Amino acid sequence: MISVHGAVAAPLRFAGELLMRRLSLPSISLLSATALLSIAPCFAAQGAPAIASNAATPTGAVPRAITHEDLWLMKRVGAPALSPDGKWVVVSVSEPAYDDKAVVTDLWLVPTAGGTSRRLTSTAARESGAAWSRDSRRIAFSAKRENDEVEQIYVMSLDGGEALRVTQSATGARAPQFSPDGTAIAYVSAVYPGTLTEEDNRRVAAERKARKWNARIYDGFPIRAWDHWIDDKTVRLFVQPLDANGAAIGAARNLIGASALVKKSGFSGRSGDGGEDLEAVWTPDGKALVFTASTNRNTAAYAFTSTELFVVDAQGGEPRQLTNDGNAWSQPRFAPDGTALYAQVEARNGKVYTATRLAVSAWPGGGFRVLGKSLDRSVNSFAITPDGSKVYFTAEDAGLERVYVLDAKRDVVAEAFPMTVGAYTNLAIAERASGAPVIVANWDSAAHPLEVVRVLPAAKGHKALTSFNDARLAALDLPPVEHFWFTSAKGRRIHNMIVKPPGFDPKKRYPLYVVIHGGPYNMWRDQWVLRWNYHLLAAPGYVVLLTNYTGSTGFGEGFSQAIERDPLRTPGDEVNQGADEAIARYPFIDATRQCAGGASYGGHLSNWLQASTTRYRCLVSHAGLINLEAQWGTSDTIYGREVTMGGPPWEQAAVWREQNPIRYAAKFQTPVLVTVGEQDFRVPLNNTLEYWSALQRQRVPSRLIVFPEENHWVLKGEDSRLFYREMADWLARYLK
Repeated sequence: MISVHGAVAAPLRFAGELLMRRLSLPSISLLSATALLSIAPCFAAQGAPAIASNAATPTGAVPRAITHEDLWLMKRVGAPALSPDGKWVVVSVSEPAYDDKAVVTDLWLVPTAGGTSRRLTSTAARESGAAWSRDSRRIAFSAKRENDEVEQIYVMSLDGGEALRVTQSATGARAPQFSPDGTAIAYVSAVYPGTLTEEDNRRVAAERKARKWNARIYDGFPIRAWDHWIDDKTVRLFVQPLDANGAAIGAARNLIGASALVKKSGFSGRSGDGGEDLEAVWTPDGKALVFTASTNRNTAAYAFTSTELFVVDAQGGEPRQLTNDGNAWSQPRFAPDGTALYAQVEARNGKVYTATRLAVSAWPGGGFRVLGKSLDRSVNSFAITPDGSKVYFTAEDAGLERVYVLDAKRDVVAEAFPMTVGAYTNLAIAERASGAPVIVANWDSAAHPLEVVRVLPAAKGHKALTSFNDARLAALDLPPVEHFWFTSAKGRRIHNMIVKPPGFDPKKRYPLYVVIHGGPYNMWRDQWVLRWNYHLLAAPGYVVLLTNYTGSTGFGEGFSQAIERDPLRTPGDEVNQGADEAIARYPFIDATRQCAGGASYGGHLSNWLQASTTRYRCLVSHAGLINLEAQWGTSDTIYGREVTMGGPPWEQAAVWREQNPIRYAAKFQTPVLVTVGEQDFRVPLNNTLEYWSALQRQRVPSRLIVFPEENHWVLKGEDSRLFYREMADWLARYLK
């Protein structure tokens, strides 16, 4: 059977809660999935859609607490690639393992009408970046297969046969895009400086392999990004011609390699922090490509960088600049009828955070205008209906990621349908499907891992198209999150979620674990999380509290920007106030047993709690700064931190002194588990070691764990299992 979740299920949950109250029964959150489904017919007549599910708890089995093995071995579903005719979705599905060599990642073909999915690839290679031809008969993807030294582009026909390798790139090929007529594929590759051909790249690679010395040499900023040193390769845009069968014809064309654009000292085909490749899209006539690039990346040490839109002939040449406003442009996309170019834009107005907006320009020609200003939320994924009349997009809002619809002509935004559960991401609409738009997306919630769904605005919800994890989920007790709000001491409305432990008994009293999100421009969401999974944290018998403090996204641009010049004190106060409010609201929380923890910015705030309060029995800090000045000088990004503080550290604005945790080391006394990845360049190891030294100097009970092979995240299976086990042991020491 096909599962229906999210907004469709939400009215049933609400109706179930009403029924439980009327019958004086326990909250619906205590019921198993099958118990909930058994009462579904009672509400269908009252306007709540009936649900069916293929996830059923085995007869007589009692749902149990989630384990790390449950969490880690859940299949991981990628973003859906929707065929232009709307009939199929290709999706990457990873089957994790604790041994990284045993991980399997393949492409699956999913019918949008519902039905059986089938595996398209079955190789040891990990395929990614699937893209469709306009006739919906072929897909392209990147993979490093048996005889490949680097990733290459492959083309597979749905009519059968083996995938054909169509690139021979010495430096790798990724992000394929079919031309409108299917006679070429565009892709990106990071090449060595001064090279124009594959022969050039192979020659330079051989020269570097043979050289006797080993050093990194830089003349400007940035030099690192997240977990790697930035090398001198630069991203280029290529086009590979194809024959009628999808095989390569001749050599690929380097479209911008000889241009004056790439010779600019600030040119980069990557985003401002060195992370993502340039984004490219074919023009409707197939004669050119629109792409993103930066021309001022070399100013990152002292200014915000920008990305602009350019267009280049498909035969190559000098790109023409489409935008020149110093903002950050991304995700160019044409309306299916070819008359308009859409893109996302973030204003560069001196603020560290600005909301991402949707903009449109007539094509060809015409200037961009920003749409949807009436909605004070950042646009995430977006897609345009075949007739160009509407744009559907997703945006964070109060712990959820909702679907909105924009009337493109009237510039009017509305929520596509009400929802109370989960998050929609990676929205896509079929370009050439007739009738009602075929809309697909990923959907997940805190109690349900990511799957592919068919979004049905008229039905006010979605239909599940995949169910890769339903069998495993059926055995688990995963109560839904509960939302509440309070007004902070500064008069701000603060959103929170709590997660109850498995086997919850309202007559018992449970310890409270306050978990702090990173970012800060992020939001705790009703979403399945691998890094700090809410239910795994609650599994030992804790209530988990998730507070969206000032600085969080999903509550308006001003709420996010309010963290500037106040990076730690007010957010920390709000975390504490959230705990006070939860204790006052929920009698099952034991106020005498509280701990707090977080990672990244959550680690920063955990360290601020060490400096500013003794209310918690223990703390957990992963990838957290302890010294604002040391963080500024050693992180891979610096200028945004300077703006947040009100100037560079040598000017010593008050924030540098008053909200720097290390300056309060004399007050440190709360026991703390400190963890860090040695390859983390966003919050480098030096901050953790400085914290550890202060803790040991002050004789504070503490434990240090350094993961030599991890970066900002703990990504390896056995490392993750150790991390969760150590955290559980640490919390149990102080909460049990």
